[in-house]
Amino acid sequence: MSVKSAERVLRVFELLSQDQHGLTIKEISESLSFPQSSTSGLIRTLLNEGYLSLDSYNKYKLGPKLIQIGSAAMDSLDISSQGLPYLKKLMEDVQETVFMAVLSENELVYVAKIDNNRSIRTTAQPGSQKPLYCTGLGKAFLAFLPQQQRTTILDSLELRPITEHTITDKKRLEQQLTMFNELGYSIDDEENEDGLFCLAAPIYGTNHTIQAAISVAGPKERMIKQKDFIVGKLITTAKDVATSIGNAGNSQF
Repeated sequence: MSVKSAERVLRVFELLSQDQHGLTIKEISESLSFPQSSTSGLIRTLLNEGYLSLDSYNKYKLGPKLIQIGSAAMDSLDISSQGLPYLKKLMEDVQETVFMAVLSENELVYVAKIDNNRSIRTTAQPGSQKPLYCTGLGKAFLAFLPQQQRTTILDSLELRPITEHTITDKKRLEQQLTMFNELGYSIDDEENEDGLFCLAAPIYGTNHTIQAAISVAGPKERMIKQKDFIVGKLITTAKDVATSIGNAGNSQF
């Protein structure tokens, strides 16, 4: 049995996590279809407890206490903490930005990002969410999940265009996922951010199901030039991380 006040707190956190500029009480109330009077009391309680902050424009943002909680949650994900040394080594080898993500319901959640000194700007940051169908990491999950789970997720997704390269036809996407499954890695070719090319690979846990995915991302021209080298390092790193969490084969079989 759900508790309405708790659900409202969670919806507020989710809403504010998607707007780094903050929102007023009225904007929060209207976005979530909550009564403004009760929203006001809820927001002020969260502000007083440090879960929200208030700027000079009377806009509310996620507060400092959530950083502590988020950090603790990240630390509790063994695969994130175990994988960090391997991700750093991968970044040093390929000299591009490296990411790790996990699956949360039907969305991708980034749990690690290792920047390179020539990294390009990207909206992906630890804790942020992205769609599955148009990111290399997301497509790694879709390509290597059990078929029934993949079908269930795809049936629930609306393939909206993010860039002019985003695949919005499910049949074409499914064909691509089948190819990625055979290759052992997935590709995002400017489908989520213009100019960004991404290669991603799955990490399997002890139960032989995909637990996370890692990726290398950078400018398309630079990535294409060393694609084979990056793929080799990426797959090796995925196997090393899997071994560190107890799956020596990094395989679904």
